[in-house]
Amino acid sequence: MFSLHPQLAQDTIAFGRFELCRLLLMNDSNYPWFVLVPEREHIREIHELNTTGRVQLIEESSLLARALTGIFKPHKLNIAALGNQVPQLHVHHIVRYTHDPAWPHPVWGRLPPKPYYSAEIHKLKNLLSKTLAGTLKPA
Repeated sequence: MFSLHPQLAQDTIAFGRFELCRLLLMNDSNYPWFVLVPEREHIREIHELNTTGRVQLIEESSLLARALTGIFKPHKLNIAALGNQVPQLHVHHIVRYTHDPAWPHPVWGRLPPKPYYSAEIHKLKNLLSKTLAGTLKPA
């Protein structure tokens, strides 16, 4: 049975589910930072998903990327599956601006995380729910 890695559970806020992946928000309002986690047991790398899963992951990542680009109008959208700290396969989608506090460097370790206020979380959920209507299920 699938379970979310404890570090991801601690650092994120559940936003919803696609067909394959959970959609999570990193609880760091310094950056709009979302994470997709395929709901498959013992998967560490994209190539470990079967063909259907790999295609579905790319589709869901692309859908999220288009939504984030439309909502936030970033200068750059960083998408990566790193897994150096958390071995469970997860794909970061980080909205970046040339004026953000870490630019042009990676976001990790630049600033202490700044947790979201509940009103901010609610606003982001509404925006994404409207943009991803019909494809994003409740968390």
